[in-house]
Amino acid sequence: MRMIAKGNIAYYCWLILLLILILQGGFAYLHQFEKGLIVTNMRDQVSWAFYIGNFTFLVGVAAAAVMLVIPAYVYNWGPIKEIVVYGELLAVAAISMCLGFVLVDMGRPDRFWHLTPIIGIMNFPSSLLAWDAIVLNIYLLVNLTVVTNILYSLFMKKHYNHKIVLPLVIFSIPMAVSIHTVTAFLYNGMAARPYWNSAILAPRFLASAFCSGPAILLILFQVLRKTTSFRIKDEAIHKVAELMAYAMFINLFLFFAEVFKEYYSNTQHIVYMNYLFFGLNGKMSPIAIWGWLSVLFGVIAFLIFLFPKTRKNFVAMNIGCVMIYTSVYIEKGIALIIPGYTPTVLGEIYEYFPSIHELRISAAIFGVGFLLFTLMIKVSNSLLFEELSIETIKNREQ
Repeated sequence: MRMIAKGNIAYYCWLILLLILILQGGFAYLHQFEKGLIVTNMRDQVSWAFYIGNFTFLVGVAAAAVMLVIPAYVYNWGPIKEIVVYGELLAVAAISMCLGFVLVDMGRPDRFWHLTPIIGIMNFPSSLLAWDAIVLNIYLLVNLTVVTNILYSLFMKKHYNHKIVLPLVIFSIPMAVSIHTVTAFLYNGMAARPYWNSAILAPRFLASAFCSGPAILLILFQVLRKTTSFRIKDEAIHKVAELMAYAMFINLFLFFAEVFKEYYSNTQHIVYMNYLFFGLNGKMSPIAIWGWLSVLFGVIAFLIFLFPKTRKNFVAMNIGCVMIYTSVYIEKGIALIIPGYTPTVLGEIYEYFPSIHELRISAAIFGVGFLLFTLMIKVSNSLLFEELSIETIKNREQ
């Protein structure tokens, strides 16, 4: 508790902000729990919405830990090995938020146990949702095992067990790919939803994930470098930024390939993309501005990260990180879910936009995730850089 309570005024303000978000969202969820999902703007026409959009985005953030694992352990690149633990911690926090969004999206949250491996009735292996629950829980368990083993070894002043950690770290690479691939399969397996029924949805999910997750980490590394004893070489930051540029290119290429297919073929399925970027029946779509903003931010961020001069400028790089995070958040949220349902298979147009309850509850879940991530970072920094160990605790007691 002492290491968590220690911090400057900015740290305390950050914790207070997160606690306020959690508290206000908790009251909103109590109201939703009492009244049901009618307090949201979800209806029969749009049964997946803001909650599931956030879930999809955060699965990608969790998968992005592999962007640090591959250069560190597959190519044995030293400068990144020192920071892999932060990617693992981000994955743990992101999956925790994913589970939170699944819980609040359920009309009967007391049935959440059905999604729990072993004890739940999951309809495995026929249900894709069961596969998603299994791979997410395995990935969470793998990351928790790796992180706790490393940090516990530091606390005990021992070297972590290579026979346990290294195989799990390598195993986390295909698991990171699988969690977002299975999530994509939940969408593109629906033949009645042409907007989602695309073979390139899974690679698009992976490419965008490898942009948004590292964007958080790059900003985090700079904050830690200025406020703690954490040291990271610019070389490592620039290498992660370079890898992000490759992922951004693949993501944009696949997106524009999809746009070309829709507008060049000009079939009846173009109606879904028209709704995203323009609207239907001469009426502007309420999400059109968000669709254009996602594309604009994605292209600008790619250009920033493409050229070494701007990529290695920390101000420009941070602007690019915020832009790509925002772009992917919109792309996997509003720009993915809503057009898939609008119009419905019966031709109905229900113009969904998140209710205040959905926004408040989502803010609370993000607050819980960021609080968990903050506290885990605080503990890990104490063990990694402030030399907190069982020996120092014994010395204090004496």
